[in-house]
Amino acid sequence: MLEPSSRTAGRRAARQRQLRRRRRTAVGTLILIVAAAVGIALASGSSGTSSTRAAAAPQHAASQSKSTASVTRPTREVVGIRNIRRLAELGRPIYCAGPRGNAVAFTFDDGPGPYTHYALKKLTQAGERATFFVVGRSMDNFPGYLPRELKVAAIGDHTYTHPLLTQLSTDEISSQIARTRAKIEQDSGQPVTLFRPPYGGRNGAVDAVAKRLRLLDIIWSVDSADSLGANWAGIIHNVEAGLRPGAIILMHENRGQTIRALTTLLPELHRRHLRSVSLPELFATDPPSTRQVLKGPAGCGAAGRVPSGSS
Repeated sequence: MLEPSSRTAGRRAARQRQLRRRRRTAVGTLILIVAAAVGIALASGSSGTSSTRAAAAPQHAASQSKSTASVTRPTREVVGIRNIRRLAELGRPIYCAGPRGNAVAFTFDDGPGPYTHYALKKLTQAGERATFFVVGRSMDNFPGYLPRELKVAAIGDHTYTHPLLTQLSTDEISSQIARTRAKIEQDSGQPVTLFRPPYGGRNGAVDAVAKRLRLLDIIWSVDSADSLGANWAGIIHNVEAGLRPGAIILMHENRGQTIRALTTLLPELHRRHLRSVSLPELFATDPPSTRQVLKGPAGCGAAGRVPSGSS
């Protein structure tokens, strides 16, 4: 009777061992399945994060680029103003900047006026910058323009009533310049470092007053002749003939023919791989040397001659 009971007990023990092996196998398989699922999920999450980072990278780079661009120009202008102060101590007029860069300076005299907003619009659309030499009396007639001009330009002093300064006394010269400088600073909130005498008329007395007021006397190397009656085609011809690095171009935004000429001249800058900048920016990147300044118009070549009756 004992033998059958022993065989039965052995079979039960064998079945129990088999069941335990099956359970261990099932549990191991389940663990492998769960581990695989977790691995896939982690890989997908990592890939998604990498994709997100990759997609965000250009935006971040663009943001950094914009930030750099927004900092670079004001920094250049600060350097330019420092160079302007240094050049003003020479007490000599400036006809052009250095020839080593790819920048020129479009300058506009006698405003603000009825066409100023067209000049600002065209400069903005083209992504170019300039310098406006304003007249105090014109500021009275067209108030509120200077903050708009500052968005695309630097602002310089062009006297209060636009007289020929060489015919005035030293006190009258000083009053014409100082009154306008004070008005510009009041309306714009910006210091004035640039001055241009009407008609380009200057002598020792004018130079001395500008130096005492720490203003840099700006003439030009290229005359568009718009104030001498040139039509839009003539303005384009005159400016294009002198477009070279460091050139300072004289124009007047209060003439419809000049505004029409800008439609051609601004794209022409791009075609020649040039750009128009404000005078502080121009003097930051490529200021004239002392030797060049002392040579006067000859330091800019034949284009440096100043026609009578301009500005």
